[in-house]
Amino acid sequence: MNKLILNTIQTIYKRRNPNSHKGTHGHALIISGSETKMGAAIICSKACLRSGVGLLTVFVPEKEKNSIFVSIPEAMIVLRENQVDFNKYDSIAIGPGIGITKDSEALLEKIITNYSNPIVFDADAITLLSENKDLLNKIPKKSIFTPHIKEFDRLFGVKNSVEERIETTKQKAKELDCVIVLKSHQTIITDGKQVVQNTTGNSGLAKGGSGDALTGMITSFLAQGYEPFHAAQLGVFIHGLAADLTLEQQSEESMLITDVIENFGLAFKKIQ
Repeated sequence: MNKLILNTIQTIYKRRNPNSHKGTHGHALIISGSETKMGAAIICSKACLRSGVGLLTVFVPEKEKNSIFVSIPEAMIVLRENQVDFNKYDSIAIGPGIGITKDSEALLEKIITNYSNPIVFDADAITLLSENKDLLNKIPKKSIFTPHIKEFDRLFGVKNSVEERIETTKQKAKELDCVIVLKSHQTIITDGKQVVQNTTGNSGLAKGGSGDALTGMITSFLAQGYEPFHAAQLGVFIHGLAADLTLEQQSEESMLITDVIENFGLAFKKIQ
């Protein structure tokens, strides 16, 4: 297993073309949030924008649209009640805060059936997939899963050791032709061939919202044209690096994911 370190990230990272425009950096769609979990949508969306995507659309229930308008003026919205051409987007993420409901289940199936590029699956979307495992065989190739340990075990069965879980991660990534980001204090990323272990981050990230931000970042990098395995590595490393830099102003106890997002810029400068 290789360690994910700064030198590796510097070989993956692509500097922005000074002559580029918003269309150059991709258009992401984030399907996130519900009546009681709009914070997940806001965090995910802010992280996506702070990671360099050119355009962002957030797919939300009509009743919750004002929370996006007020919190993220840079984002556009599409109402969940409307018909959407999903293939107009360069990347799609689904899951943070969408809820475990029949409507969410139907939406998940619709995305999987109608979108041909890799999808980022997180949070509630992973739980829904664990309850509808036949959908796993229909997901687009090179899609990215970002489960924490409980979500992983829900999806792929309970494991008795870290080693067994890592081996299953690699096996399932190969079997499904996908990328799996197994989140923990030392996050593992695999495409079924290579396995890398992250070296950034601290326990300040052990709070609600951290995974939502990571999903936004990975989705942003996908929209910008990074291949899925590289997008996942960039997201995980910079997410953790920004958290480490946040310790200059906050403690591990006081750190909020919104503090970490504000330090993405410092993290990018560190790798440039």
